Amino acid sequence: MSTYRTHNPSTGRTVAEYDGLADHEVDNVLSRAVEGFHSWNRWSPARRAEVLAAIADEFQARTDELARAISEEMGKPLAQAVGEVKLAASIYRWYAEHGPALLASEELDVSGARENAITVEPVGPLVGVMPWNYPYYQVARFAAPNLMAGNTVILKHASICAKSSALIEQLQRAAGLPENTFLNVYASSDQVAQMVADPRVHGVSLTGSERAGAAVAEVAGKNLTKSVLELGGSDPLIVLDSDNLSELVDELGRARLSNSGQACNSPKRMFVPEDLYDDFVAQLTDLYRSIEVGPASDESTEMGPLSSEDARDGVVDQVRTAVEQGAKLRIGGDPIDRPGAYMEPTVLTDITDEMDVYHDEVFGPVAMVYKYTDLDEALRIANDTRFGLSGSVWGTDADRAAQVADRIDAGMVYVNEHGTTRAGLPFGGVKASGYGRELGRWGMAEFVNTKLRRVS
Repeated sequence: MSTYRTHNPSTGRTVAEYDGLADHEVDNVLSRAVEGFHSWNRWSPARRAEVLAAIADEFQARTDELARAISEEMGKPLAQAVGEVKLAASIYRWYAEHGPALLASEELDVSGARENAITVEPVGPLVGVMPWNYPYYQVARFAAPNLMAGNTVILKHASICAKSSALIEQLQRAAGLPENTFLNVYASSDQVAQMVADPRVHGVSLTGSERAGAAVAEVAGKNLTKSVLELGGSDPLIVLDSDNLSELVDELGRARLSNSGQACNSPKRMFVPEDLYDDFVAQLTDLYRSIEVGPASDESTEMGPLSSEDARDGVVDQVRTAVEQGAKLRIGGDPIDRPGAYMEPTVLTDITDEMDVYHDEVFGPVAMVYKYTDLDEALRIANDTRFGLSGSVWGTDADRAAQVADRIDAGMVYVNEHGTTRAGLPFGGVKASGYGRELGRWGMAEFVNTKLRRVS
């Protein structure tokens, strides 16, 4: 029985169910992806770029329809859903504009030969295993550069994103992407493993949990299949000082609640100096008390539900365990008593390294605030994590803040902003947050053959 379904977390009702991929269909999917590759990779980069630009246009033209789909599927408030659709469109457009230049051949100035040429060639069919928290953006990060490069894509989206993943395939075909170039499949984990192990697949990219990443990496490693992983995070946010604490608390507090806190690079751990700490916590608590939590479709909603009741209950359990282990609950921590996957915005303090939440990712609307008197100690705790996705530093002296940011062990660091993503900026982490990069020229380089042709 298929696990693919649309279950609206704003209402708690299942809207639709979808047939999963049958085991005997896996071989046909792979054959189609190979067939598509043999055609698509012969298109010129300029011609492929035209299709990507048309895909961006389709995203923009169908913004409202696409936004409503993910609001229904995973509870993203409509304004945030519209923003995500526009972000996805910007990624396809960036690769349409910059992709041909990134694929251009290059001459190396190395003696002893008449020619040292570097060409960039696609490698073949790829599998993308994508998460539910940003249904369009995450797919665009993977698909846009690889389609531009001439690879073909097999998308295995999250089981709650059946509707939006089908829409992605439909709009790309409407934009002129050839048949068998992008295949959306409702596959199981075992079927994904079968695909990754097949020699017709030349790469796999996964965004998701550590456990899922380890499982995919194991299969990929055994079969010498290239992999890129973007996994969890427990991002630190370090406040140095502030000339307007109220504005700072509002910005940081709302950033933590964006997408109901369900973002790998959300500012999950906030480090605040002792002289600001009491006011910071009090204002953050007041802010979270005032947040309007409601259905994703309501314009007044500031924070929607979590993606599912199970996801909500998991975060609630993490908070309750933290309190049992000695953390201080300033506000929230409970499910909201109504149909759907709602949870109160939550503030936790007084966290120590003996508590589970000190070490684990909390994927929900929970801000964990640490007080520090010594910056070196704050940085030690900030880096005392198996994760290394991103982090940020906030202060009135940007140069000093940049120096502090350089001491954070992460793939991305920011000063006076957190988690900013742009098509031309690399995205990825270190340690248990994964390996490889997406977006920009770095995302283009992951699944291509950088070939040397040397002529003596």
